[in-house]
Amino acid sequence: MKIYNNLSDFKKLDNAIVTIGTFDGVHFGHQKIIKQLVEKAKSDKGESVILTFFPHPRMIIDPENQDLKMINTITEKAEILKGLGVNHLIITPFTRDFSNQLPEDYIKNILVNNIGTRHIIIGYDHRFGKDRSGNLDDLKAAGLHYGFSVEEIMEQDIHDVAVSSTKIRQALLAGDVSLANDYLGYPFSIFGRVIKGDKIGRTIGFPTANIFVEEIYKLIPGDGIYAVKVEIGSALGVEGLAVDQLQTQNAKLQTYKGMAYIGQRPTINGMTRNIEVNIFDFNQEIYGQDIKMNFLKFLRHDVKFTGLEALTVQLQKDKEATLNYFNR
Repeated sequence: MKIYNNLSDFKKLDNAIVTIGTFDGVHFGHQKIIKQLVEKAKSDKGESVILTFFPHPRMIIDPENQDLKMINTITEKAEILKGLGVNHLIITPFTRDFSNQLPEDYIKNILVNNIGTRHIIIGYDHRFGKDRSGNLDDLKAAGLHYGFSVEEIMEQDIHDVAVSSTKIRQALLAGDVSLANDYLGYPFSIFGRVIKGDKIGRTIGFPTANIFVEEIYKLIPGDGIYAVKVEIGSALGVEGLAVDQLQTQNAKLQTYKGMAYIGQRPTINGMTRNIEVNIFDFNQEIYGQDIKMNFLKFLRHDVKFTGLEALTVQLQKDKEATLNYFNR
């Protein structure tokens, strides 16, 4: 898959089969649409193109609203789409100027002149252009003029996609990573860099790697303890590289079992929300390295204990529960 960080980097195609969307989560509903796109491109001897936007349009249109959190970062999304067989991913910077294009200019300049669209697969409720005034009928009319066909994604499919995204976010915020993973079709993950903590975990036999997540828009699951698989590598996953380097990335990763903690550490009267992971059978110094946690099972909610001794007893039980999960 070729990745473009701007429309100006994209070379117009002779037979582009296109779909447009944010595709946050790239869950089962999205995958159904993308499979349709890829199969259509193959049958028409064309090339599949996904046009997506970053930042999310709502972040630009309503910047005061900080409630929107994304299931995927942009590079996580790119890696998943790459695995689905898409030929081209165009990540368009979404700005006020971009949103103020007239619908007819959007169609002519972007879909026709820039991409070379011959067939577009799009939702029945898709809106575009200034004040979201462009719609499916405008696309169909323009298609007759410019020579591209329009395939409508039916209402039920769009409804399923919207409902799934909402349910995934709700499940993650509630800590129900098992349900979220069922909808996603793959484990929800968090990527970050290992930073120095206060090393309290070491004093009680449970050293943890403290994770800093740079992307403030990334959704973080609810507080508690989770069974996770941890990936560590010099060029980990997708976040350690620029998006346009994904196609050349070929890193070997080391995978470990572990238990992750998300919360404010009430037992020691913590003031900030932490993301930590105790990696089993691991004793290397990894400060400054990239780490990825794949969330597999919620174990328990965060609790304030009477002291570090009681916390240590509970952490041993948590470790046993985590190992039992992996052994099953």
